[in-house]
Amino acid sequence: MPPVEQLSLLTAGAWQEREDSHAQRVRRYADPYLARRSAGRKHPVEDFLFTYYTQKPGQLLRWHPGAGVVLSGERAVARNGWKHYRTLDDGELASLGLAAGSGAVTFDRGKFLADRQEAVTFAEIILRGTAARPAQFGCFGLHEWAMVYRQDKFDLRHEYLKLRLGSAGTDRVVEDNRIRCSHFDAFRFYTPDATALNELAPSRENQRHMEQPGCLHANMDLYKWAYKLLPALPSELVMDCFELSWRIRAMDMQASPYDLEEWGYPAIRIETADGKAAYVEHQRAFAAEAAELRGRLAAALAPLTISERQ
Repeated sequence: MPPVEQLSLLTAGAWQEREDSHAQRVRRYADPYLARRSAGRKHPVEDFLFTYYTQKPGQLLRWHPGAGVVLSGERAVARNGWKHYRTLDDGELASLGLAAGSGAVTFDRGKFLADRQEAVTFAEIILRGTAARPAQFGCFGLHEWAMVYRQDKFDLRHEYLKLRLGSAGTDRVVEDNRIRCSHFDAFRFYTPDATALNELAPSRENQRHMEQPGCLHANMDLYKWAYKLLPALPSELVMDCFELSWRIRAMDMQASPYDLEEWGYPAIRIETADGKAAYVEHQRAFAAEAAELRGRLAAALAPLTISERQ
């Protein structure tokens, strides 16, 4: 028998203030992207979270309080038609001091789990498994270099970016370093000749066993796991993951083989000892931030998975 859900009430004023704050926070990132898209322009760093991941700006803009929170007031009634929301019954309303028939809504745990149980289970496996493994800090962002290894052979020239060291110099960096990427969604973009150079063999099948907390892409993906679990999670937590992912993407591209100086992103020259040291310093700081967020995500998931573990 599923546990009884504990509900807490947010007044109209309180939750609308949070909703407005969330909108301002999202628009800081989304509005410039939408303006570029409308003008037919691209940005190699700042478009990424909206083009690589499946969450679109309009979806991110929609604020959710998370599981167990009741929204009251006229604006709450509009959420009756939102997926995975439900109205409260009279008993629940009375327990919160609300009149029978009040327009109050909350997250629909039952329908969400009926639709998304597999996603919840897999997210918990990834989050807990990654947190339990030791962090590795010896990749130096070479996954981005392996994606353009011998690019002339494979006709993989980027449409609007040039390589800092040229094709031959980029290839030498790949060949002179150990390539040991553990993240499948980075590894799968390697050129064919680079694939054999990777010391590990990440795949979709072994993903749950390979991901580790030092990996930039695993830490960026906290945003993916968070938005895939909406509206069970509060949007503030999703945006915390988004903003970490945004900053990781910037550093990842600074350490890439591309020349991004004119875009305002000076290079982290991982082909040098100083560049490698700088990369690891950033990587360790991001891993610490990600560990805290990973713990918050796992805690938010716990009420959704407790019946599975009993």
